[in-house]
Amino acid sequence: MEQTGIARHHRRHRRRPHPPKEQLPQTEVERPTKLHRRKEGWHHHRMKPEIDPRLQAVFKKIGKPAQAEFIPDSFQREAIESIESADCLVSAPTGSGKTWIAQQAILSVFKRGGRCWYASPLKALSNSKWVEFSDCFDGINVGILTGDTKENTNAPIIVGTTEILRNQLYDMMHRGEDFPCDLVVIDEAHYLGDADRGVVWEEIMIYLPPRVNLLLLSATIGNDEELAGWLSGLRGKPCVVIKEKKRPVPLYPLFLHPSGRIMPYLENKKLYPGVIDYMERAEQERRLRYMAPRIGEIIHALEQFHLTPAIFFLKSRTDCDAALSHCHPAPPSFADEEFDRDLAELLERFPYLRNHRHLSHLQRCRVAAHHGGQLPAWKFLVETMMNRGHLRAIFATSTVAAGVNYPARTIVLFNSDRYNGYEFRPMSSIDFHQMTGRAGRRGQDKIGFMLAIPGRFMDLHHIRKLLYKRPEAIESQLKSDFSMILNLLLSQSTDDIRVIFERSLASYQDGPDTGEKGSRWDDFLKHLAFLKKENFVDEADRLTENGIWASKLRLDQPLLIAECLRKDAFPRHDAKLLAALVAPFVYDGDQEIKITRKITPRKLVRGFNRLRRQLTDLLERMQQEEFPVSPMFLWPAWAIYAWARGMDWEAITGQIGIADGDFAMLITRTADNLRQIASLKESHPETAALAFEAMDTILREPVVFE
Repeated sequence: MEQTGIARHHRRHRRRPHPPKEQLPQTEVERPTKLHRRKEGWHHHRMKPEIDPRLQAVFKKIGKPAQAEFIPDSFQREAIESIESADCLVSAPTGSGKTWIAQQAILSVFKRGGRCWYASPLKALSNSKWVEFSDCFDGINVGILTGDTKENTNAPIIVGTTEILRNQLYDMMHRGEDFPCDLVVIDEAHYLGDADRGVVWEEIMIYLPPRVNLLLLSATIGNDEELAGWLSGLRGKPCVVIKEKKRPVPLYPLFLHPSGRIMPYLENKKLYPGVIDYMERAEQERRLRYMAPRIGEIIHALEQFHLTPAIFFLKSRTDCDAALSHCHPAPPSFADEEFDRDLAELLERFPYLRNHRHLSHLQRCRVAAHHGGQLPAWKFLVETMMNRGHLRAIFATSTVAAGVNYPARTIVLFNSDRYNGYEFRPMSSIDFHQMTGRAGRRGQDKIGFMLAIPGRFMDLHHIRKLLYKRPEAIESQLKSDFSMILNLLLSQSTDDIRVIFERSLASYQDGPDTGEKGSRWDDFLKHLAFLKKENFVDEADRLTENGIWASKLRLDQPLLIAECLRKDAFPRHDAKLLAALVAPFVYDGDQEIKITRKITPRKLVRGFNRLRRQLTDLLERMQQEEFPVSPMFLWPAWAIYAWARGMDWEAITGQIGIADGDFAMLITRTADNLRQIASLKESHPETAALAFEAMDTILREPVVFE
């Protein structure tokens, strides 16, 4: 029942279809030539690294700050004092010590015998906080609840994903019980504005009993006072806003001229004269405008002036992987025993990674690619090696900026736009602050840097504006879906639900004179009417027997899965086939991959065709009512069936042309959906037991790691 969060997290980060090739701009990362690949030790550089004289004083600040006793900042003390008796929204830059505030607030409640919940948007972040809090409070006092990790769930301090917290609130309302908690901490609170998942954040804030204090943490909220005003009215208690604008490590923006000269980006908040001169010359000289230096040369220039380690934010996964081939072997100073020992320890923990295609780059050049196409274990290994100071550079996409768990001395930007899943758009202030928030390591750097690389997709004026622009305002993403309505009807009447909608952030932001409130309620009624037609809700607006068990399917396609259960469309005795036939409900993209009949088992084809036949009528009714319906493809079922039956990982990914990270995501989300079905022990005991068995057939290395 807890898997909605994982499913939505994966959907948010899955590989989306790109526009046709002619619409895609050419990449900024130059592909390696045969000559360049042959001469791996080649150290001739087209660029001649040098620094503008104006940077002499700035670069003297580079270094590690002296160790000092920790003294909380005034904003941290304010927040701790406020959360004792009120809700609190903390808006402060990345690395400024928001986690310390959470720890102290939790400690205060814990000492009084109270209970706390710490919610984060990503499973990986929840796992790292679980480890961190276990060190602080002793493991016996800390539990974790994510989609596929449940440990010590009765502990007084629980760490988990926001979807799990929302689901627990559903259950408490259904049972008429008080939520057994005294403090809820919501990390990365700006996800409230996320198009896919923001509704979950808003639901938590609406359903959470006012008795429970709420601590919201974020680096990027543009309308914090508005959110606090809404929460104060909603929960009948003050919500104190604590703001801190000062970065813990100052940021200095730089510009790299194609010649190799590093210069200031700004002078008195305007573009530096040398940058303006470059732009004017570039307008006249096409060669200069499109000349992008090789990644290896940039790393060499950064190392000349002690600006590494660095995170390079590139446009695509392909660019990140291609960048590895342009890197030169690391200087002798990197050949140390600690690197070998730490890498050996991680490879012992993740033996599958010994054959990773990027391992040689990491060992020889001390660089790595980190993006959604990589295995979770590989990303963890990369983050660990970076945090231990073993890597010179990491190549990442901007989409993972919010989820990365490593800072650097310098972040390098090649583009001022970002692909949002559908098109390239100018980078937002939130995106920019997430990326620049990684520049400068607290306790290791006195100063951090942003280095802008000129090129055809870099608008230098736009970057200048972003350096001073506040994060965009967060807007409500509240909308109806079948899972939400089924769960609310477990404990609420339609009149109660109308009140919930009226008290939402969406209504607060709409104001009194708009028609949005009415259209939102009309959408709810449209969903409700369809649930009645499908016999999940009766004429008195109460859940039927079908509706009660369907409410436990907290996933993206609850009605389709419920219809398969009602029509006995799933296999009864074959756990591997069940896993395979759940996979098409998980994949919600539009990429069709042809699987030849020769390699497709007949049993799988028969099962898939039967499933589609049983769903035909429901899908037609949904389309008639204009509810979104995703196409169902055979290839996800083939991939999961092959994996469940023991086929080699590389053989499967090679056959369907899917990235490691995307296949891992497909497996994990399939397991999430199977876990939802496994929760139906009372209404569908045989299928529930088979679903539990099916999870075991697909959850193994390299998808699962400890």
